[in-house]
Amino acid sequence: MSGCRLMNAIRVSEFGAPSVLRLCTDVAVPQPGHRQVLVHVQACGVNPVETYIRSGSYARKPALPYTPGSDVAGVVETIGEGVSTLKAGDRVFTTGTESGGYAEYAIAAVNCVHKLPDALDFTQGAAIGIPYFTAYRALIHKGHARAGETVLIHGASGGVGVAACQLSRALGLKVFGTAGTPEGMKVVLNNGAHSAFNHREEGYTDKIMEATEGRGVDVIVEMLSNVNLSKDLQMLAYGGRVLVVGSRGPIEINPRDTMVKESSIIGVVLYSATPEESRECAALLYAGMEAGWLRPVVGSKYPLEKAAEAHRDIIESPGAAGKMVLTM
Repeated sequence: MSGCRLMNAIRVSEFGAPSVLRLCTDVAVPQPGHRQVLVHVQACGVNPVETYIRSGSYARKPALPYTPGSDVAGVVETIGEGVSTLKAGDRVFTTGTESGGYAEYAIAAVNCVHKLPDALDFTQGAAIGIPYFTAYRALIHKGHARAGETVLIHGASGGVGVAACQLSRALGLKVFGTAGTPEGMKVVLNNGAHSAFNHREEGYTDKIMEATEGRGVDVIVEMLSNVNLSKDLQMLAYGGRVLVVGSRGPIEINPRDTMVKESSIIGVVLYSATPEESRECAALLYAGMEAGWLRPVVGSKYPLEKAAEAHRDIIESPGAAGKMVLTM
């Protein structure tokens, strides 16, 4: 190991509570292989899916020990053979890593590394990956949302919610968003929603139906299906689609609600995207960064050693505004 560079990284040696996220100060800096890139990480997004994986409750489990994290932003340190689109010194963000993003350096496959325009800082870069690619997959690839349709984004003040608001507005949809606090509702309105509703208020679904003049909404992007799915089905217009982006358990629904309107409940998971779908999404999002409508909202920031605290907070305060980020 002599001459091997060491770095700080979060390591998980067993599945369990947030306390299993431990800072190690003597992890070897990984080396990029064929068509891989080593990124000097400046910030890494914290996503709800990482809490499910860490707890051991997710369908796909990494081999232990592992470093969590997929959405890093930073500077290219070195490139492996076969990489021609990037060079050392480039500002980048990733949509996935091979070695884990909660670390000072991370390896990513070249097709998961994208240039970060100067207009966005590294914490914003770390808020792009899973949220924006998930929002695009839900709205376009799964929901087939079209300009002129009405979309309801349930839980619109978080990372995926803000991304879905900005994307929907840019694509010409009528955008409704919900949040649980006045601050969250302000975030929703500032990021593309035409109207915001407080989902903690009694009768908020009636207000949404009134806003559509009783017609209902065409597309619902749903972050908390185990709470909202039954109500969602009743708010859909004929032929409407509910896109299930998040759920924390089971819920009872009446299938008749789907029959009457010939509506659909569609699951969305990012890791099923094909390389072609990912390229298409990356191209549109880059255009959004250039045009200025893609502006990630960064919420709470934590230093790397506070990763366990970040995981606790993301579960206990799901109504938080903006994207949670670790900084190096």
